Amino acid sequence: MQNRLYVGNLPYSTTDEQLREYFGEYGDVQEIAIITDRETGLSKGFGFVTMTTEEDAVAAMNGLNGTAFGGRTIKVDLARPRAERRPRQQDYNRR
Repeated sequence: MQNRLYVGNLPYSTTDEQLREYFGEYGDVQEIAIITDRETGLSKGFGFVTMTTEEDAVAAMNGLNGTAFGGRTIKVDLARPRAERRPRQQDYNRR
């Protein structure tokens, strides 16, 4: 088991502090990462929350998946390991 959670369908205006408070009801939050677009800096509507313990992560996942957050129904699941990424095509053109 792991303690890093994927959080999807977030409102684009969500802040780290809001997620920390929301997930904090289920235990200590170690890290928050809201994913943003490289070019615009705007939220992509998903992120990751790392809880201190696996037990806290499972409790948060079970308690918050499918709940309303900022007017949207969020999806909370265990995060999958990050896959190796290939360079984007435009990266080839820069070389």
